[in-house]
This record gives sequence, structure tokens and C-alpha cells, in this order.
Amino acid sequence: MWSGRQGRLRPVGCVVEELRCRRREREAALRKARREQQLVSKRLLRDDVLEEVEGGCVAKILGEAEIQQFLRLAQRGTEEKERERALVSLRRGLQHPETQQTFIWLEGSIRTLVGLLTSSQALLQLEAARCLHELSHSEQSAVAEACLPATSYLLTYLSGHSSDFIELCLYTLGNLIVESEAVRRQLLPQGIVPALAACIQSPHLTVLEALGYALSQLLQAKEAPEMIIPSVLGSTLPQHILRLLQPGPKLNLGVAVEFAWCLHYIICSQVNNALLIYHGGLSTLGLLLLDVAGAVQRTEDAGLELLACPVLRCLSNLLTEAAVEVGGGPNQLEDERVVAALFILLQFFLQKQPSLLPEGLWLLNNLTANSSSFCTSLLSMDLIEPLLQLLPVSNVVLTVLCNVAEKGPAYCQHLWPGPLLPCLMGTLASSDTEVVGQSLELLQLLFLYRPEAVEAFLQQSGLQVLEQHQEEAQLQDRVRALQKTALHR
Repeated sequence: MWSGRQGRLRPVGCVVEELRCRRREREAALRKARREQQLVSKRLLRDDVLEEVEGGCVAKILGEAEIQQFLRLAQRGTEEKERERALVSLRRGLQHPETQQTFIWLEGSIRTLVGLLTSSQALLQLEAARCLHELSHSEQSAVAEACLPATSYLLTYLSGHSSDFIELCLYTLGNLIVESEAVRRQLLPQGIVPALAACIQSPHLTVLEALGYALSQLLQAKEAPEMIIPSVLGSTLPQHILRLLQPGPKLNLGVAVEFAWCLHYIICSQVNNALLIYHGGLSTLGLLLLDVAGAVQRTEDAGLELLACPVLRCLSNLLTEAAVEVGGGPNQLEDERVVAALFILLQFFLQKQPSLLPEGLWLLNNLTANSSSFCTSLLSMDLIEPLLQLLPVSNVVLTVLCNVAEKGPAYCQHLWPGPLLPCLMGTLASSDTEVVGQSLELLQLLFLYRPEAVEAFLQQSGLQVLEQHQEEAQLQDRVRALQKTALHR
């Protein structure tokens, strides 16, 4: 900024560097907030129609005596069908929290159920696993921790041959992981990471989607950056995740969504993002962004935003890595295609999913922050005016424009004359201090590199607009600097 006390211009390099530092601090705070807003949920794998008709009646709450009877029949019934029916009745009863509580406090109940899980009879084993799955979906951590004796078996069965059974085990593990740190502490030494790394090579899409869910729950644990993610990065999982995100005819939306979120949590941990870049993370995500943009042009499928959100976040966060040199190299992004795809998505979000506009603008900010070539692409495709149309949605638009303006006079030539100055006169009238502050930063850059803009600013009563903010503590220095600049031109 200008120095009010000295009454003279500071070197352009100093001014630009100050503006950059200010924005870096602001963006670091925003990134921290975004990392903390992660998705934690449980999933229930249940056939609703089958549940309603099974046994000819709606599932009811079970008491101790009924639970004991069903366990006894399941364990010692004379016929396999009788044993299976007993487990079906128990499983349906376990849909109720009251039955779950009664079950876990009943002596020997979990031990009996784990014994049935290891049965050599496939149908009994499947129903026992379904009972555990119902328990894993409980909202009470005590219920999840009661299932601890089953975790080693659930992991073992991930190497089985039945895709349906593996899928059920994965969703059960995912539910248990998210509920209890005790479960996670047990699963790590039992080898959950190697088990998932082996399982991710499955040809079955249902298994892969379930695996993505379980892994995403593991990666969101508060201890993940120290205890889990280093093991994940040391396995073959990252390479397989990137393989499953490669666009093409084999790309499955459900699988891609799960693993894009997994990648997001790994990147947010900042444990070793250089490794992901080395394995082609940036180029894979860039191509996937192009694929998603192409898809929204062909269809209005509402499921696309589910993939767009984590992909945008992954790219945004990877681009903040100090080691990244955008715009070249085999593992980098192709400028014009990425920028064009991003604006296609921004228009789609504006019409269909406004909540995702900040995600796209955040990526555009990170693309243009340290790359002249991305700024050039933005200008060469005449995207400044479409960008200004998004200004009412997010003040990140102002940050992007600052990124362009600070690249120097040649870039500012594309910003003025044009619609930018009238827009800034509007944002300067805002009651939002942050918006006004960014507008002042952009004007400062514009005045530095396009002195002709000062006259236009004065003609539009710019000094009077600035006077409205000269008593605001956070803005005083910048307002005075601009006033001096305008008066001394």
C-alpha cells in the first residue's frame, strides 16, 4: 500500500508483495475452515421391500427372552432353515435401538453372534453378518464398541469370493470406524490398510464403492494424519485411487465419488502431497475435471455435482503445494482446457447448484495465484465479463482479479477500460468490510499499472465513495493511499 506518513510512492514490488501476503493469510484461514468441514456418516445396506415382508409382519422390539431364544435356535436348531429364520428374526429386531441395547448387555450375545459369523454354512454366516451390520449402524458408541470381537473376522472375509458378502463387511467396518476410536485402534494393527489395498483390486463396482466408503471414514478420523494416512500413502492405495479416477468408459460415478472424497481427505492432511503429484494426481484430476465439464454439457444429471465438489477441492488444495509449478511438465495441468472446463462448471453451478460456486471460484483463485499462463488463458478467452457476473455470489472473484492485475501492466490492459471499474464502484459501496478491502486492493493495482484508470475513477465520483470508508479502522490506510494516488496523478 501507499505510505501515508511519507506522502510518496512505495516501490511497486513492495506494494504487490504486501497485497499477496494479505491474501495468503486470508486464504490460509479459509482453507483451514474448509478442511474442518468434512463428511462423517453411516450407511445402512438393507433391502427395504424385503424387510417389510420378511416373516409376514413389521419388525418389533425384542426383549431378553426373545433374543436368547433366537440365539439358541440359531446356534442349536435341528434344521438349517430354522436356524436361518431365527437369525432373520433377530436381525429385524436389531433395527430398533432398544433391542440393540438389550442385545449388547446380554451376556454371551456378541460371542454367540461372532461364532455364527464363522459358521461354515454360508446362509447362516450371511445373516450373522447382517445382524452385525444392524448393530454397526447404531448411533450409540457403546453398541459399536461391543462389536470389537468381530472386526478381525470382517477383515479376513474381505479376501473372500462373494462380492455381496465383501460389500456387507466393508459397509459394516465403515460404520464401526466412524463411531469409535477404540475400533480404529484395533483395526490398524489387525491390518486394515493392507486388507483394503488388496480389496481395491476387485472387479466388482459394488465392492469398490463400499471400499471407498470404508476408507473415507478411516481417513476422516482425528488421528488420521499421524496414525493412518502415512500407512495409506505407504501402500498401493494412492495409485489405485488415481487409477479409479481416470476418465474413460470404465469410470463409474458412484466409485469415483467415494474415492474423490478419499483423495480429498488425504490431501487435506498435508502429510505428503508431493507423492500424489508425483503419481500424477494433478494431471488425473485435471482430466477428470474436463470429463465432468463435458458431461454437464451433455446431460443435466444431478449426480454430477457429487463428483465435481471433491474434484474441485482436491485440485484447489494440491495447487497450494509449494513444490507445484503449474503450467508445464507431464504431471501438470493444461491451461486453456482447465480454465474453459471450469467456466462451464461455474455456469452449470449458477443454474443448478449455486452452493458449489465458491468451490469453483476457489480453484480459479489457486490457478491464477502463481501462474501467469492461467491468467493469460482467462484473458485470451474473454472470461473477465462472465467472471464479473459471479461477483454477487462470492468476493473470491475480487481475489482472482487481483491475481490477474498483479501480473503487471500487460494484464491490466485487459482489465481497463472495460466493465471492471463500474463494478468496483458498486463493491466500494458495500457494507462488507472484506469486500471493500479487496476492492481497494484491486484499485491500487489498477492505478499502479494503468494510470489512465485514475481519471475515470475521479469522473465517477470515486473520491466521494472513498470518503465513506475513511473512518473505518481496517480500511483507513488503504483509503488514504488511494486518495493520495488519485490526487497526485
